[in-house]
Amino acid sequence: MIEVTRDVFRLAEVFTISRGSRTEAQVLTVHISRDGVTGRGECVPYTRYGETLDSVTAQIEGLPQGITRMELPEALPPGAARNAVDCALWDLEAKAAGQRVWELAGLPAPGPEITAYTLSLDTPEAMRAQAAKHAHRPILKIKLGTPDDMPRLEAVCAGAPEARIIVDANEGWTAAIYADLAPHLTRLGVALVEQPLPAGEDDALIGIDRPVPLCADESCHDRASLPGLKGKYDMVNIKLDKTGGLTEALALREAARAEGFDIMVGCMVGSSLAMAPAVLVAQGAAITDLDGPLLLAEDCDPPLVFDADGVHPPDAALWG
Repeated sequence: MIEVTRDVFRLAEVFTISRGSRTEAQVLTVHISRDGVTGRGECVPYTRYGETLDSVTAQIEGLPQGITRMELPEALPPGAARNAVDCALWDLEAKAAGQRVWELAGLPAPGPEITAYTLSLDTPEAMRAQAAKHAHRPILKIKLGTPDDMPRLEAVCAGAPEARIIVDANEGWTAAIYADLAPHLTRLGVALVEQPLPAGEDDALIGIDRPVPLCADESCHDRASLPGLKGKYDMVNIKLDKTGGLTEALALREAARAEGFDIMVGCMVGSSLAMAPAVLVAQGAAITDLDGPLLLAEDCDPPLVFDADGVHPPDAALWG
């Protein structure tokens, strides 16, 4: 039996990016039960990719009840619906076998990974205060993509001078803006820039000097995306809600590395259940950005453990 439920998690604070603000995370949780065992997976439908809670629910509810992980890519395209089902099936398989998912996948036992912490888009003064509050975190991610980005970036660097800074422009720049900002990004020690240009307009990056590495986010969904990224990006951001689950995420990771790309593993804003399988993909990644639960006022039970060592692999009671 495949069941879909809607769950809402309040955010600790209003979360703002260049596309808008939110006060809660709305997710879909898939429960797949067979032979007395239930597996779970979570997804976050994303309007940027034409997804809604209703449309993704309909995709999931239209699946055959006995569908397998191997059959899933033929039934659903990459995206949130396939992600939740794929992860639920992995969880189901692990529970039925009495093993952890990484054992079934032939992966080494995972460990904790240091994760970035995302600062919401705000005034420079507010962002400096946010940065100072979180200056103890090793990596801070800044949401930019507006005409007033430099004052915000300067403020964050002043508020957290020891943190490693990564920037997410959320498709808000042009090639000319990136070229103008690049010397300042270098001066301030920015480690990378995510998706500076809109997906579909990033041919403008071909041949451009990239003193700060560029990471493809909206331009990279699954392995089929890789040929179009050559010469534009140095890194790819793997998110399970884009790849369509853990199965394709692991395959994308290996294919991207073989093509010479560095790996970032990111997330939508969801609960620990959504992050749990992504921790496996994040093993050895250049950048891990799985801070979704840290942005919530409430989380699922049991949650992932976050401490000075980073985000830890999930307990079996959570997933996998």
